[in-house]
Amino acid sequence: MKNMLILKTRALALIMFVLMSVQAFAQENGMDINVDIDKDDNNMFAQPWVWIVGGAVFILLLVALLRGGSKK
Repeated sequence: MKNMLILKTRALALIMFVLMSVQAFAQENGMDINVDIDKDDNNMFAQPWVWIVGGAVFILLLVALLRGGSKK
């Protein structure tokens, strides 16, 4: 019974090592992919007014949440 368990474990380890080596060889293909995300200089989040409006909305929400729980 113990020999059968050892054989199954060795077979499983062999299969795992073979699959890992196949995966490693599959990644050897050096494809040169050039991704250019800078299409224009119209990045909305680089504009200062976006950060000012976002900060104001965040402060208003924070005040509303903190004030909403207090009862006087």
